[in-house]
Amino acid sequence: MIPRIVLALLVALLGLPAPEPIAEEKSSATPEINSILMESTFRIHGPTKDDAQKTSFGTAFLMGKPTPEANKYYYVLITADHVLESIDGDNATLTLREKHEDGSYTQKPWNIKLRTQGQPLYVKHKEADVAALYVDMPDNLNVPILPIALLADDEVLKRFEVHPGDELRCLGFPLFVSAEAGFPILRSGIIASYPIVPTKLNKSILIDFNVFQGNSGGPVYFVDHDRIYGGSLHIGETEQFVIGLVTSQLSAKLYNNQTLGLASVVPAPYILETIELLPGMSPSK
Repeated sequence: MIPRIVLALLVALLGLPAPEPIAEEKSSATPEINSILMESTFRIHGPTKDDAQKTSFGTAFLMGKPTPEANKYYYVLITADHVLESIDGDNATLTLREKHEDGSYTQKPWNIKLRTQGQPLYVKHKEADVAALYVDMPDNLNVPILPIALLADDEVLKRFEVHPGDELRCLGFPLFVSAEAGFPILRSGIIASYPIVPTKLNKSILIDFNVFQGNSGGPVYFVDHDRIYGGSLHIGETEQFVIGLVTSQLSAKLYNNQTLGLASVVPAPYILETIELLPGMSPSK
């Protein structure tokens, strides 16, 4: 069952104690993906190409790629390719957060390498606006990561019968705005396009919410409880997985590119394919 796989991976990644076996109908031990994604999603920014006086920015999130060592994972930064391409120079800045004993947070800028002498260290998908990059993180901040097993492939979308009208959630930094201490803004919208699968033929999913500069690269994910699928009501189950990432705002070309309040989302299989383009081992710690 997918929830048990996700739970086991998140326990390993987040250093949580191993839970006692639970009955299939119970879901109290299911990880709370909203907060985990809040903690693993960051604003990324740097000087704009051709105009160093301006700042280019977007949203990035971290996923864990398994290492040859058991229960160890490489940090992989995921974002839209155009976000990284718009940043000039070899370095960019992530806005991390440090948690204090009283529960407060402080923003902590953290430099990452995008290029070496102008040559990209990140990989990008040939058909989709997705990029992936190995990064290192400061040891003292315990920055969480999501397992790549949370990326929903077509089989997951079909099994849980994801369809138009389902609500999706997205994290991002619209117009550089963040919540307190640099956390992303959570927004939501319903799936507004059809069909969804196969994702290789339907290369994007439209969601009914406005996209602003800074939303690009943000994770789009699905959470539902007591869902009906397969002709049955599954009481006590929680389904949660990453659907994709935000890449652009849809506009009407015949009407002076007037925006339509629709976000275009790259489906998760393209993210997985991009991660697979990375070298087998990370040069970062």
